[in-house]
Amino acid sequence: MSLVVLILGGIGFTYLGVRDYPSVDPPIVTVSTSFPGANSDVIETQITEPLEAAINSVQGIRSISSSSSDGSSRITVEFKLEVEMETAVNDVRDKVSGAMRRLPQDVDPPVVQKADADAQPIFAISLRSDTRSLIEISNLAEINFKERLQTISGVSDVGVWGSKKLAIRMKMDPSRLVAYGLTPLDVRNAVTRENIELPSGRIEGDNTELTIRTLGRLRTVDEFNDLIITKNGDRVVKFRDIGNAEVDAENIRSILKVNGIPSVNVILVPQPGANYIDIVDNALVVLESLKKDLPEDVVAEVLFDNTVYIRKSIDEVKHTILIAFLLVVLVIFLFLRNWRTTLIPVIAIPVALVGAFFVMYIAGFTINILTLFAIVLSIGLVVDDAIVVVE
Repeated sequence: MSLVVLILGGIGFTYLGVRDYPSVDPPIVTVSTSFPGANSDVIETQITEPLEAAINSVQGIRSISSSSSDGSSRITVEFKLEVEMETAVNDVRDKVSGAMRRLPQDVDPPVVQKADADAQPIFAISLRSDTRSLIEISNLAEINFKERLQTISGVSDVGVWGSKKLAIRMKMDPSRLVAYGLTPLDVRNAVTRENIELPSGRIEGDNTELTIRTLGRLRTVDEFNDLIITKNGDRVVKFRDIGNAEVDAENIRSILKVNGIPSVNVILVPQPGANYIDIVDNALVVLESLKKDLPEDVVAEVLFDNTVYIRKSIDEVKHTILIAFLLVVLVIFLFLRNWRTTLIPVIAIPVALVGAFFVMYIAGFTINILTLFAIVLSIGLVVDDAIVVVE
């Protein structure tokens, strides 16, 4: 029976996740809404307040807080602990859907999400270069690092912070717009109308079949500059007549810096119940492999590793378990003065502790600071029971 307990405990131990604290999702639901171009006053009066009024009727709410900024609204709803989270999320989603008719027509649909304790990044890699632009560094992060790190077992998501995506920025001269009688809306309509690629069908013959592809996408700066904005008889106005197109980053309003140096960070988010230690160990192996293929002027290094603290904490608890076990055996032997009698708790303690890992696996627990502390305390209970068996 002891061997069976040890085998089951060993099997459970191999499947247990390792993290710092238990995975407990807080009873919080967030409603995020995006309305590009609107200032904070419009966001508050036309989006945040109608949504708050609708959500306020949901049962079990403890508090509601919101923030309205330029282009976005965020409402945080905290529920009481006894409320079933899935029901709460569905109730909030229903209320938000009912309030959609009171929101502006061009607003993006609100996104309802519940707080996830496992959605926090545990590992990050920083990429930087003194000679390359952030657009090039972002491409390296997206193509090389993100695709390789996504294959690691236990990884839920790989995000890229500070990414600068390639874009064509069309800069217009106001005086030229006035001279040609045009507005920025005319330019936008022209881009929307011309920069498309539609399905064009196929040509069928007796022995062949060809698929037709219409090359309607604008791909180079020259093509954007040659874009026809308006045409009136022989009078053709191209974009180069009213402005200039150039390659730039899609987002130039924000930048990420590490120690004052512009950088791009690749972060890892684990799956629920995953082993943090294994994820980071595999990520470090992948990082060393990727460094060999990087250009010499690109620096890739670990930005933060949350498992450092987890490893230290768990090692301390392991030492505590070992010390407690040795002290218990020593005290029992000093009082009983019999090695054969002392052998019973010496065998009972490891069997009970290892067997507990199988129960932890069945219960969906993880190896964390709290569960290991519980094992430390349980040594005393195991010893008491073993002494009773001896008596």
